[in-house]
Amino acid sequence: MTRLRKTALVLAGYAIAPAAAFLLVGIAALLEPAAGQGGMQAFGDLLLFLGLTGLFALIPTALALWFLRPVTWFWTLLTIACALLAATGPAAALLFPRLHEPALPQFLALVRLLGAPLLALAFLAVALIAPARRPRRVLLAATALEAAVSAYAFVSLLIVGRWLL
Repeated sequence: MTRLRKTALVLAGYAIAPAAAFLLVGIAALLEPAAGQGGMQAFGDLLLFLGLTGLFALIPTALALWFLRPVTWFWTLLTIACALLAATGPAAALLFPRLHEPALPQFLALVRLLGAPLLALAFLAVALIAPARRPRRVLLAATALEAAVSAYAFVSLLIVGRWLL
């Protein structure tokens, strides 16, 4: 398969993802009775659309990563970016409880902590597609770091009710 066809296939997948999500949200809206809370229902439909689009976009993303397996420089850069992103997790976990004023840094630290489970899953998926042992090991280490940050945030917020550190 040529490079142009691979690119077209991935881009077509990204175009189909929101179209399929839009179709499913429309079907769900037809099957649901009108609740009288139009704004709340519209927001729920928006969240469903965004979630389905993200779910369907995983297919062309995995396909693009598969097509990029022979490109060594891409995997080197991706591995470095994932490792750097994973390193921000413990920093956010240490910084968030020490910020007492609800400002932008505290908000960004909280968003980073809440995104840790999704990043752990993403790093794991990319590690499974990685072509060589070294990128796979770094991505698995990033996955473990994100899983630890997720566990810390879960235990601190939902079980203990306060930050442990």
